[in-house]
Formats: sequence, structure tokens, C-alpha cells
Amino acid sequence: MIVNSARRLYRQIFPSTSATPVSPISWYDGVNFTDQYTPDLVSPLPADIRPERSPLEAFFDAKLEGPGIWKWRHYFDIYHRHFSPIRNRDHLVILEIGIYSGGSLDMWREYFGPTAKIYGVDIEPSCRTYERPGTHILIGDQADRTFWQRMIADGTLPAPDIVIDDGGHTPEQQRVTLEELLPHLRPGGVYLCEDIHGKENHFAAFVSGLADSLNAMERLSSDEANPERRIVVKANSVQASLNSVHLYPYVVVIEKRDSELPELVAPKHGSQWEPFLR
Repeated sequence: MIVNSARRLYRQIFPSTSATPVSPISWYDGVNFTDQYTPDLVSPLPADIRPERSPLEAFFDAKLEGPGIWKWRHYFDIYHRHFSPIRNRDHLVILEIGIYSGGSLDMWREYFGPTAKIYGVDIEPSCRTYERPGTHILIGDQADRTFWQRMIADGTLPAPDIVIDDGGHTPEQQRVTLEELLPHLRPGGVYLCEDIHGKENHFAAFVSGLADSLNAMERLSSDEANPERRIVVKANSVQASLNSVHLYPYVVVIEKRDSELPELVAPKHGSQWEPFLR
């Protein structure tokens, strides 16, 4: 009933101006579109206005010996784009799930600096060899909810600023890890899950459901007498706490808000309005 009322109110404010009948749009329409998608060829940006090269990629390319790093190359720009805004935050806590051969722990140390606290989680006990001052190794199964709950409850794992899930890569592992850690991510933090492979991936579908909540408008109200609050939506828990969800090839990035958002507001400024929208 609340949903239908919000939809009616939305249609009153934004009536359709199209004379062409519109068919319902589904997930399958997007899939069909990709089969025929042929973008125009785009020339590369001139060198003087291209984004700076990720220092993480530079570190990777220079690392020819020692503990190994195995990454898709396009990941480095994604890391830098989302991590750089909080890279110099005081008391930064980094959590990487999936240690493997330990090389990425060195990469994060180089990138985030000597004061960052880095935590690595792996199911393989031999990964304890990568423990060193400022870098803590926790052994456990990322698909085990009690492991995460225990680590957080007893303070072994402080609330992270950045989570990088490069663990077992199965949808269930990824889902459990997100559900247990995302609520504890610090304000302004970044949650990144990588190696989400294959079309119709179950974790990608899970994230799509999460992202869908960002578009919710069930608790919508309108005040024609107050242009500063012309349309107001009371935020749900996802809108209140999450700033954005980003999709890349094989990667999902979720950014948390710096502070809780109680509502989404669309003020209406100006004095001249066309009659077809109120």
C-alpha cells in the first residue's frame, strides 16, 4: 500500500510526456542489448590530460622478485580511484582477504604508508609467515560467519576503513564476507570485492539487489508550499549509510557515507516553469 501510494504521488509530480506506448523493461533486455552493443571507436585522450598512472600499477610492474602478486591489470586503476581519497587518513585500517603469496601486503604497505594497520586473512595457516610489525595475519574461513563475528566482537579485527576481498572467489564466500563486514566499515570507508567472474554470477546478482535499494522511493512526500522540500524521500538503511555502488569488470566497489543521511531532498529553485510538469 505504501509503495503504491508513493508511485501514484510520483506520477502526479512527473506525469509521462511520451505518446509512444512503453513496454516493461527487464534484466533480460539489458542482456539482449549487450549482444548488439557496438560502441563508436573513441580516440585515446591526449597524454597531457590522461589520469595519472596508478602508483599501485607502477609497484606491480617493478616487482620482479620476492613475494608474488597476481592481479588483473585493470584493477590497479580501480584501487587508486577509490582508495586515494582516504589514503592518508589517520589510523587507517586495511583488511585484505586472501593472502596467497603475500606480495599484495607489501603493495598495500607501500601505498598506504608506514602508519597504516594492515590485516590479512587467509584459511591457510602457513600464511602466518607474512606477519610483521604493523601487518597482522588472521587465520580463518571467510565463509564462516562465527569467525568474523568473533574477530570483531573481541577486538582482534578493528573496524576497517578499506576491505579488499580477494579470497576464495565463490559467491557464497563473497556474500557472507560482505554481510558480516559491511555494517562494520568505518564512515567514508570503501568495500571492494574482486574476481566476480562470469555472466549471471550469483554474487553479482546479490549486489544488484543491494544497489536496487539505492533507488527506493517508497517513503516519498511532496510539499508544494515549500520549494526547499518539494520532494522528500525518507532514506532506507542502504540509502542512509551507503554513498554508492560501482560495477567494473570482475569488481564491485561499495563506498560508505561519511555520516548518516536521514533523507533525500529535491529542492525546486527558479520562477519560470513549463506547464507540462508541476
